[in-house]
Amino acid sequence: QVQLVESGGGLVQAGGSLRLSCAASGRTYTINGIGWYRQAPGKQRELVATISRRGSTNYADSVKGRFTISRDNTKDTVYLQMNSLKPEDTAVYYCNAESITYGYWGQGTQVTVSS
Repeated sequence: QVQLVESGGGLVQAGGSLRLSCAASGRTYTINGIGWYRQAPGKQRELVATISRRGSTNYADSVKGRFTISRDNTKDTVYLQMNSLKPEDTAVYYCNAESITYGYWGQGTQVTVSS
């Protein structure tokens, strides 16, 4: 009922920037919030940032001050602006849309940061 497509990943040098996009379609009015997660090889998937329906945001300590989550009200799209990227940011980044009782995941987009 909700479909998510992530885009914007790529290969950048440490200190560089990327902007990820999460485009939602379907019954987007049921979504309470969007979260960006990431998963590196051998590690558990971790929460990076969230934005609620009313626009409040939260960030993992590891990205606070470097990443910004935002949304475009004219599109059903959420962005993750990533600045001052570090090699430890390398991971597959996933978009998650949460309803009251359900969660939806996108296919992920690869972010690789070289030193």
